[in-house]
Amino acid sequence: MKSFSAPRKGPFNLSTKAAFLVVTLVWVAVGVLGALPFYLSGVLPSFPDAVFESVSGFSTTGLTVIADVEAAGAPLLFWRALSHWLGGLGIVVITLAFLPFAGEAASRLFAAESPGPETDRISGRIANDAKALALIYVILSAAQAILLRLCGMGWFDAVCHALATVSTGGFSTKNAGIAAFHSPAAEWVIIIFMLLGGFSFTVLRRIARGKLREALGNSEARAYFIIIIVGTGIAALALGSVRGLREALFQVASTLSTTGFGTVNLAAWPAAAQGVVFILLLVGGCSSSTAGGVKVIRHLILWKQTGSEMRRLLAPRGVFAIMIDGKAAKNTLVYGAAGFVFLYLAVAFLSLGVLAAAGLGIFQALNLSLCCLGNVGLGLGAADYGRAAAALPAWAKWYLSALMIAGRLELWTVFALFSNEWRRS
Repeated sequence: MKSFSAPRKGPFNLSTKAAFLVVTLVWVAVGVLGALPFYLSGVLPSFPDAVFESVSGFSTTGLTVIADVEAAGAPLLFWRALSHWLGGLGIVVITLAFLPFAGEAASRLFAAESPGPETDRISGRIANDAKALALIYVILSAAQAILLRLCGMGWFDAVCHALATVSTGGFSTKNAGIAAFHSPAAEWVIIIFMLLGGFSFTVLRRIARGKLREALGNSEARAYFIIIIVGTGIAALALGSVRGLREALFQVASTLSTTGFGTVNLAAWPAAAQGVVFILLLVGGCSSSTAGGVKVIRHLILWKQTGSEMRRLLAPRGVFAIMIDGKAAKNTLVYGAAGFVFLYLAVAFLSLGVLAAAGLGIFQALNLSLCCLGNVGLGLGAADYGRAAAALPAWAKWYLSALMIAGRLELWTVFALFSNEWRRS
């Protein structure tokens, strides 16, 4: 008699197309479900407002449409901070770190949620990568909460601000933000952890493992610190005071890491200092970090490509390679960086037009589009961009919510769903 046995289950497979769709739908679902506490509590009785707040939290943008944050109550304030923390590491990355899900499907999901130019992988296994990122994330969060408590913050404020800093989110428990604590020591702690949140976790892990030489050889890490030093120096000179150095470094760290915390009125800054902040809105943090924006590595690649093209004009027969981390960069890396920057700017200016149609002035519309697209939550000018968003019609809030998700997934994952190649495949 012939015996039958259940077929063996092979590894779960997932196409790149399906991975992009799954990740996008997960983020949309999380944004909508995360809005329920705000909506059901009555703090935000408008559902578009509640979704905007939720997406702003999970995408680590940090723009709030809550008029009086301190009146929202501790449970909602903690939920806002927790949404930052979960979204900063990534919903899919957290899933891969703690669930037994591996193989090619895991790799594609990981890439769909973190589609930036990866020049320096942590290891060869996606599960190990996710666990390593999660461990670094937890350690940094706990360390900052303890240090903020030592600086005089209560445990609740310390934990909420730690969750919002390491994730480079920017939600505060106070209407006045960090300035409400009047603590230079707390500001220095937040500066350090904003910069760590915007720094490459891959490089941090190498430092933790004693591979300092490899870490120092990372091209993006060097460029990141050069930008910090130069940007802080220009802003501090423009401010012209000893206190101005801390203010300048805080805002440079906040903008570059896309955290969005503020301690001063940027509209009162000199034009040169404001110019630094505006430029940094277009930079972003490192790859393999919780920061948003274009990312330092893409700017570095295009900077080196520009130099290469200049040399080629002078020596047409020469062969010039772009060196990243001591190795020649592949052409696909250059093409990818150029394509992303073009798409990023195109979406930013398209969003400017959309927000201008919704009633905002051109400068305000440009700032708000860059804030949402880059997940920064911090803009120039006297306007409170959270309040500006709250005053927009419902359709514009839905648009900004979609823009924040697209920015968090670095555009490619979302825009691929609308491409001709998607429909044909």
